[in-house]
Amino acid sequence: MSESTAAPLVPTTSIPTPQTRDGNASLRVARGLREAIVAGEYPPGSRLRQEEIAERFGASRVPVREALKVLEADGLITLVANAGAWVSQLTLAECEEVYQTRERVEPLLLRLAAGSITDETLDELDSLAEAMVATDDVEEFLRLDRAFHLAMYAGARTLVLSDLVERLWNSTQPYRRAYTLMIDAHSQRIVHDEHHMLVTALREADIDSAERILEGHIRRTRRRLAAHPQLFADTTTDRPTTPRQTTPRQKGPSWPSQ
Repeated sequence: MSESTAAPLVPTTSIPTPQTRDGNASLRVARGLREAIVAGEYPPGSRLRQEEIAERFGASRVPVREALKVLEADGLITLVANAGAWVSQLTLAECEEVYQTRERVEPLLLRLAAGSITDETLDELDSLAEAMVATDDVEEFLRLDRAFHLAMYAGARTLVLSDLVERLWNSTQPYRRAYTLMIDAHSQRIVHDEHHMLVTALREADIDSAERILEGHIRRTRRRLAAHPQLFADTTTDRPTTPRQTTPRQKGPSWPSQ
């Protein structure tokens, strides 16, 4: 990814779908719905009704069904046979597992990508880090933060790791949003500093330090989220059929997220 305004990555492979006068309609619907979920328009646990999606994107039911399969593979939605589709949500234990996985695999992915990070990429990372400091809009920060991290990893040539990291990011997106709304001024400064420290370590080709900074960057979010169990799905309920209510999209003071 080389542009700071890049939308969430689109998988390089997908389920074949019928061609329509709109092009590949299922991929068009999947792309639009993915962006809406990542942007928080559909909170965790929200029911996704095929007829409403079809109307929103001007598509028939067939490409909508195929799009939902693509998003299930992305980790963004849960499909329940003979019941429907819901935006995926995590329990606290599941979120802990995802973040612990990220703590271990993202530093490895960064190491694999490091040899392909150019001066132009480093300049882009600097610009993204500065833009995160400057913005006070939660959604803009989340977009910039995702762009920053995925730009670091973009040069890695992997069989499974890049796709795994993207799926883990997708599954935790709503919880990163919640984190940005809880973070205090001291933690804000630390996370902004960590972004700049990552760029400095990469410029100096100090990948060991970059890995340590990234691991701590992810761990800090996990620990803060663990202190707020009310954000997560209730394990005593049937999650797909009892969607959780969440707060609407907001603006706030500067706050970073991971």
